[in-house]
Amino acid sequence: MSMFSIFNVSGSAVSSQAQRLNVVASNLANADAVAGPDGKGYKARQVVFETVPMGSQDATGVRVSRVQESQEPLKRTYNPTHPSADTDGYVTQSNVNPVEEMVNMISASRSYQNNVEVMNTAKTLLLKTLQMGQ
Repeated sequence: MSMFSIFNVSGSAVSSQAQRLNVVASNLANADAVAGPDGKGYKARQVVFETVPMGSQDATGVRVSRVQESQEPLKRTYNPTHPSADTDGYVTQSNVNPVEEMVNMISASRSYQNNVEVMNTAKTLLLKTLQMGQ
């Protein structure tokens, strides 16, 4: 594994974590969303990662294999005065848990920062190596 492979691994991780942050942002934006006229509410989405092994055609590292919807049931609250209430007086809302999403966001942000730091450290080491050869 060469020093340059570090950039492939960390770069793929940064890209994957950026996509994870976008999904978390979408979940948080729809945390209080009410089901539309079709009765379907917003379902939380989660990013599923997969590793890309060394020697494969793609660059070594990590990538997003898919974004899957949560299988948790949608929240139903009793509010007969709400304009979106069904005939029984219940309002269907998204199944997003804002606390879990905030934890997910912090985790993704830290992973993103750590991988940027890995690339900066590798760059510094390569520059020091070049300076030794002068």
